[in-house]
Amino acid sequence: MMINKVLIANRGEIALRIHRACKEMNISTVAIHSEADRDAMHVRLADESVCIGPAASVDSYLNIPAIMAAAEITGADGIHPGYGFLSENAKFAEIVEAHDIAFIGPTAEHIRLMGDKIAAKDAMIRTGVPCVPGSDGGVADVAEAQKVAKQIGYPVIIKASAGGGGRGMKVALTPDELETAFRTARTESKAAFGDDAVYIEKYLQKPRHIEIQVIADTHGNVVHLGERDCSLQRRHQKVFEEAPSPALTESERAEIGKRVCASIKKLGYRGVGTIEFLWENNEFYFIEMNTRLQVEHPVTEMITRKDLVQEQIRIASGEKLSFKQKDVQFIGHAIECRINAEHPVTFVPSPGTIKDFHAPGGLGVRLDSAMYTGYKIPPHYDSLIGKLIVHGMTREECLLRLKRALDEMVISGVETTLPLHLRLVENEDVAKGEYDIHWLEHFLARES
Repeated sequence: MMINKVLIANRGEIALRIHRACKEMNISTVAIHSEADRDAMHVRLADESVCIGPAASVDSYLNIPAIMAAAEITGADGIHPGYGFLSENAKFAEIVEAHDIAFIGPTAEHIRLMGDKIAAKDAMIRTGVPCVPGSDGGVADVAEAQKVAKQIGYPVIIKASAGGGGRGMKVALTPDELETAFRTARTESKAAFGDDAVYIEKYLQKPRHIEIQVIADTHGNVVHLGERDCSLQRRHQKVFEEAPSPALTESERAEIGKRVCASIKKLGYRGVGTIEFLWENNEFYFIEMNTRLQVEHPVTEMITRKDLVQEQIRIASGEKLSFKQKDVQFIGHAIECRINAEHPVTFVPSPGTIKDFHAPGGLGVRLDSAMYTGYKIPPHYDSLIGKLIVHGMTREECLLRLKRALDEMVISGVETTLPLHLRLVENEDVAKGEYDIHWLEHFLARES
């Protein structure tokens, strides 16, 4: 039976995105919000809203008892976690379903499996997905690290098993650097995640970051929706994403999509998921799986014309996917720019009041944002305030449309990363699609 009322356990642009999908399915929405977000756009538009605590995330958007109380009070029969916050919290997923409320996401079992980077890698190897050469599980001490590094060859990267966002990751280019890198990675991992388990992988020199979007229902149907190229990153945080990747051929896309779908089917996964790879010299190497909706999902929607949020809701309601692999066509090209309330050079957060706001429009232009003139950006949360997504029938047309849309967009009163995106879209390497995951860091170092 289709879910009737969805509590959106998130804020900002993703909360508004989920609300829109629900309304197009004739599903009622409940917005939760902190005291700092009482005037937020998702709160204004939802059918109902519940204040769940003070501004701090730990007291509001991470407050599971308060969220569950809001769901019980409003009679919500589905909870969508969005991304970030509790979206990959297995305990939250268990609690939601223990209360006979549909968790609009994967099972707690799969969230837990893919949240452990070592276990995730082992699972992928078992199901036929190519992985970066590395240690068989965690590495206990420096001596073992030296042995593994010698086997796979330098340079190597030490990663936190429970890691993410670049924390707990250190590179050793030579044997002399290994001990310091190993100890530093363990210390950072313990501080960030409460777990100092680390593993070692071969460090690829100039890879691209390419991820495959998959979606699976509970009836055995699994479909991939192509790839996204997320190689333009700063400190392991994505800045500029596009689909399809300018580096892949149709045959490479079809082959990796087929292998990923087979893996997901063997795992019995449900919902949307993203399999992230490093890609170098025409080879894919698995790095992690995200068991949630991705920030950059709109570029996939733009080239496939498939609504991923609506499919999530259908799957959580027990329905079959509304399409099969043969129905997926990749049309044109799409690019997303993440717009943050940050200084475009120093990247220092810039909370404050938006004085003037003008959204670009026209054919092939989409803006996912909860901004409005007079909106006060709170200092308590992530600085992402919008995503500008454009579509064109060719990559060249897409880049020209993106430049026009960036020129047209106005956000005043706070610093934003719009100037950075204009510099990127005018860059020759970006225009040619010739970049890797280190390119943006080098570009910023040269331009500063």
